[in-house]
Amino acid sequence: MQLILDTDPGVDDALAIMYLAAQEDAEIVAVGSVHGNVAASVGALNALRVLELVGLTPPVTVGAARPLAQPLRTAEFVHGEDGLGGHAGPLPKGTTAPGSAAEQIVRLARTHPGELTLLALGPLTNVALAALLEPDLPSLLRSVVVMGGAVTVPGNITPYADANFYHDPEAADLVLGAGFPELTLVALDATEQARVDTDWLAALAEVRGPRADFANKLLDHYGQFYSNMFGEHSCTLHDPLAAAIALDQKLATYRQMPLGVELTGTHTRGQVVSDLRTISSDAYISTNTGAGRVPVKVAESVDVATFRDLMFKSLKG
Repeated sequence: MQLILDTDPGVDDALAIMYLAAQEDAEIVAVGSVHGNVAASVGALNALRVLELVGLTPPVTVGAARPLAQPLRTAEFVHGEDGLGGHAGPLPKGTTAPGSAAEQIVRLARTHPGELTLLALGPLTNVALAALLEPDLPSLLRSVVVMGGAVTVPGNITPYADANFYHDPEAADLVLGAGFPELTLVALDATEQARVDTDWLAALAEVRGPRADFANKLLDHYGQFYSNMFGEHSCTLHDPLAAAIALDQKLATYRQMPLGVELTGTHTRGQVVSDLRTISSDAYISTNTGAGRVPVKVAESVDVATFRDLMFKSLKG
């Protein structure tokens, strides 16, 4: 599978890149950074660092530096000041490619119509801008996989919103309503199942090698953040699960539903709006967030054991 990766590295984004690099059926053809876990410029450097570690050289472009309609918020309190838990190290050898991430998405989609999957692991600003630049983008991409949102579970940055959608609700709503015929949403409903525990982390800590050593440093930092929340050494692998599902949709079950994003609620801005009533059609979403929305495939239950095994093998190297 040929992938355009849109990302905000970020610890779990870095782990997702490492996962993809270990899969024989995955080819990352280009990477774009976006604001989110860190500033877009920092994220681009982190993407280059991780790609160099795993021996990949796709072009990396710097993407949107801020959301469409609100001030910039970043999450160094989770990922560390450098985005990689204090383990970014020296500057990468490579440099970023010219142009913007949104322009790169459009150019590649036009050049390779129907061939590329877009995997979006951060706020959806670049994807929204690309859809505005090229109205035919939904028909030009093979598929889109988005990590973001909380459909039937609580958020992780507010009671109602996950971090990716909260960091740019307008972009998230635009993408969900753009009409992508093959859009899979890997929301917190699925990713909160993808938690690795103390035993899993301890087993990986015994592995040696460049990839495993770096992964263990990242997971030590990430695990400390989650330990403060859960009272045990564990962490949730949001972005790696989305990467795994992009390559193998059999890892989850799904429910089709049209979706929107709340943009004006005092307490609910960034919340995914869905109509879960069994007797309704898409009338509610259509009326409130734009007529005729194409249903999104929302990941529900996850084959956690298989995912954990695949993730372990990919980081083991």
